[in-house]
Amino acid sequence: MNTSKGKWLLSTVGAGVLGSALTLGAVTNTDILKQDTGLQAASHSETTTPYNVQATGSSPQTSLSDMVADASKAIVGVDNYQSSGNRFAGSSESQKVGTGSGVVFKTEGTDAYIITNNHVIENAGKIGITTASGEETDAVLVGTDPLTDLAVLKMDKKYAEGTLSFGDSAKLRAGDAVVAIGNPLGLDFSGTVTQGIVSAPTRSIDVDTSAGKWEMDVIQTDAAINPGNSGGALLNTAGELIGINSLKIAQNGVEGIGFAIPSNDVQPLAEKLMKGGKITRPYIGVGLVDLADVPEMYIQDIPDSVKGGVMVGNVDQNSPGGKAGFKEEDVITEVNGKAIDSSTALRKVLYTDLKVGDKAKFTIYREGKQQVLNVTLSSNADIQK
Repeated sequence: MNTSKGKWLLSTVGAGVLGSALTLGAVTNTDILKQDTGLQAASHSETTTPYNVQATGSSPQTSLSDMVADASKAIVGVDNYQSSGNRFAGSSESQKVGTGSGVVFKTEGTDAYIITNNHVIENAGKIGITTASGEETDAVLVGTDPLTDLAVLKMDKKYAEGTLSFGDSAKLRAGDAVVAIGNPLGLDFSGTVTQGIVSAPTRSIDVDTSAGKWEMDVIQTDAAINPGNSGGALLNTAGELIGINSLKIAQNGVEGIGFAIPSNDVQPLAEKLMKGGKITRPYIGVGLVDLADVPEMYIQDIPDSVKGGVMVGNVDQNSPGGKAGFKEEDVITEVNGKAIDSSTALRKVLYTDLKVGDKAKFTIYREGKQQVLNVTLSSNADIQK
């Protein structure tokens, strides 16, 4: 392989951050019109028989403000502290580099568990928690999953002022009323409540995570979500947690397009993180580069009949992909007969259709010729420290 080509491939492989259009929501360091209607109260004589009005309904309705007051007890501020300076120079104090939100969803024994976004606590040396009433404590990272942008923390149960129950996000319909609670712009605006509707119950958006590109399934809402809301709650009118607020469209001329991870995705992932600290997924051990990002000179040998694919940028020789014979500059076009047009599509097939231990057939092009490589998938946990 050409050395300069190899250097280019290696330089293009790696995790990124959300693009300019999609932004993660963690923070980094009337007068009343009076009018004469012309209507007057109608008088009546003392002998008029009053109507017998009775209240109807099987149970009293909880007001929105009462629901919010109760739910807000489970919303906490989450601070990301990282060391700064050089410890050999005597400057290694932790500084707050970001602030987000979290939701207390479970208490067990002496611990209270908090769900938040991975990007809120990523690379934290210390995690601080501020409760709804303003009490401060530290949290411990239980588990995190960068790909789905979720993390579970735990703190002492005595600081838990409330918990939220998971609702069924599959029942959401466009137009349903929702409420977002979190800490936009940091703790100075802690417990901020915004109301809106479900703009779309299901959307799929491509995001760049620290674990690679991923097609994230989300709820779209017009409830205001701002930096610092990340990890906070999206609630239905019953006060149930139906989403974790994560990101929004941030570009000129765009307003009211925010996204939350659905509760039906959050709940099982949170339970797995509580048990194992990570999510186990199939692993092949190769770096990937979308063909759309590869200069023409590197793909000129690929037949015109190939309409899409993903190039191998590097190979871990001890991984399943290395043992199966993958080489740099191989172009993957199919997995088990399913067309692959991007790294996101490849991960979707791996993580949705396949499991650890499965054998998968990869159709590739190498130097313009089609080949098939058979890979026995191992676990990503095998390479996690």
